[in-house]
Parts: sequence; C-alpha cells; structure tokens
Amino acid sequence: MSRILILGAAGQVAQLVIKQLLAEQQHQLVLYLRHADRLAPLTTQPQVTVIEGDVNDYPQLVNAMSNVDSVYANLGGQFEPMVKNIVRAMAETNVQRLIYISGLGLYHEVPGEFGRWNEQAVGHQVMEDTRDAARLIETSDLNYAILRCAYMTDAPITNYELTEKGTAFKGTIISRQSIATVVQKLIDNPNLGHRVSWGINQPNTDGDRPQYQ
Repeated sequence: MSRILILGAAGQVAQLVIKQLLAEQQHQLVLYLRHADRLAPLTTQPQVTVIEGDVNDYPQLVNAMSNVDSVYANLGGQFEPMVKNIVRAMAETNVQRLIYISGLGLYHEVPGEFGRWNEQAVGHQVMEDTRDAARLIETSDLNYAILRCAYMTDAPITNYELTEKGTAFKGTIISRQSIATVVQKLIDNPNLGHRVSWGINQPNTDGDRPQYQ
C-alpha cells in the first residue's frame, strides 16, 4: 500500500481525489493543509493522517514528506516559493513522484483571442509566478506530471482530453471531476505520465471566453 502526501488537501479537486482514493482502499493518505479542522471527519479513517501545516514552513514540510511514495500538490497562493520548498524537500527525502495542478498558459500555448483574454484576466505577475513554479519542477530530476487546467466547473461529469507540451491548448473549461479522475490515475500508476506537462480540457468547448461565462 503506497503512501500519498496531498498538499492543499482542503481544495475542491483534492477533496474529490481523496474520496476516490479512499474508495479504492489502496493508499495511505497524508493530508496537509493550513486548517486541519476542515478535514476533521476524515481523522476517523484508519488510512488517513491529517497534518496542519503550511508549505512555506520547510522543516514541517520535510517532516510530513518523510516516508511517502508520491506527492500531489493542489495549492493556491504565490506558487514559486511553495514549489521551491516542495522540490527541495522531495530531494531531501528521496521522493521522486510529483503530481502538480497548474493553470493554462504556462508556455503561451493558448491560441487566439482566448489566450490573449486569459493572459489579461489572470494578470502578468500571476502568470509569471505560475511559469516560474513550473520551470522549477521541469528543471528538477523529479518524475513529475503537471496538469495545466482550463477554467474549472463543478459539472458532475468526466469528459476530458489531454494535450502535450508543445501543442496548442484546446477548449476553455474542464470539470473538477475530470481533473480528479486524471490525478487518481496518475497516483495509481506512477509510471503513467513520466515528466509530462498535460493540458486538460473538456472537448468541444473552444471559444473566446470560458463557455460558462
């Protein structure tokens, strides 16, 4: 049974992933978040450990990362300093597998008016922080899988397509359930998606703006 560290475990996608992994009963889960009380009901699960902590607290992060097989990061905030800590801590603890949730536009790969709008809507400073964080992962020795997600919806569907780095991003939206399904597959099979950066979107949702807007 593998041991998975989930950073940002209170996030909406992370919650879906946790539910699916618990149903599988194949993994021990270490849930790391800033306010542990948000996941208090899960502390009764024998395969769950909940740790209250901040990814910016390096010693605490290293402690949480000890004796895990994979790391799944589902974070918000200023990404580059957090990713710097994650990569450094993984090297110190000899953990190789990282699954990292990011946004679209890391490589200016979103074409046309939607790409221009996304860059403006997110803001140059945030986009550059996101890109710096991804660059730290991609220049590491980690077995990483980055998911560049379109605009997320709560639609209860699993319907997605993946695009490789170096190809144009497709679509404008993606359900959180679809993202969680891909994350679960990446956790279950550490050899899937070795050092990849995948765009993920819902098919046939192309447009100048996210279709739900």
